[in-house]
Amino acid sequence: MAVKAGFPYRFFVITFAWSWLVWLPLVLAGAGVIPLANDLPAALTVPWTWLGAFGPAAGAFSCLRTSLDRNAVRAYTRGLRDLRLGWWGWLAPPLVLGGTAWLAWILPELWGEPRLEMLLPSLWVFLPYLLLMVFLGGGQEELGWRGYILDPLEERLGPWLGNLVLGVVWAVWHLPLFFIPGTSQVFVPFVAFTLVLIGNSYFFALVREAAGKRTMAGLVAHGWGNALVPVFPTLVMINGAAQTRYWIWAGLTLLVGVTTMLVRPRLRART
Repeated sequence: MAVKAGFPYRFFVITFAWSWLVWLPLVLAGAGVIPLANDLPAALTVPWTWLGAFGPAAGAFSCLRTSLDRNAVRAYTRGLRDLRLGWWGWLAPPLVLGGTAWLAWILPELWGEPRLEMLLPSLWVFLPYLLLMVFLGGGQEELGWRGYILDPLEERLGPWLGNLVLGVVWAVWHLPLFFIPGTSQVFVPFVAFTLVLIGNSYFFALVREAAGKRTMAGLVAHGWGNALVPVFPTLVMINGAAQTRYWIWAGLTLLVGVTTMLVRPRLRART
């Protein structure tokens, strides 16, 4: 998406303000600062954390509304209905993201670590769970990350540095979740988490470009990434655990991301 009035710093301000202000009560409650139970129920944390996850979308639509193009919001939302993502957009996310998650899940068994059981009650619920992840459980972030701010970042910093910066910003944006009881992030090593998001930032950028920069490609890729987490769990939900699988997953994800960035020039040459 072309930027007509300078770099849209406003996007980051609104994105962080929306998300962090929504998540702040849960952070304060978890720390015992405000009078809510420390053991916050999932019925409260899940919808509230999902509401905060619409920060990138809020940032994108706010910038679009104040852009020089009066039809920017309409054009953007109309583009979301374009599902011509090609085989890269539809097949690469489950194959690549599923492959790295499966390897990280299964490899530690070779040196004696016990298997982590699937967290979904049944594979029969995977399809509705995937759709939930695409539209509410993380995929909606792509309305801002890849759907709006990626192009300005790449124009300003280039593909390698632009996606690196976006991956780090994406990780820092999640930071309040690491202090909210009941979220999986409380068990996650933040450095490994950042490596995962940098790798995904590179990979999602390639998927989006291969799909003709259609925003829905980002939602689909992000949704697959999140939906596969409980199928091939890599996180031990115990404080102080070594998180061997998660570190393996982080390394594999970063490796895939760097590899896909090496492929991008060839893809651009063909299009």
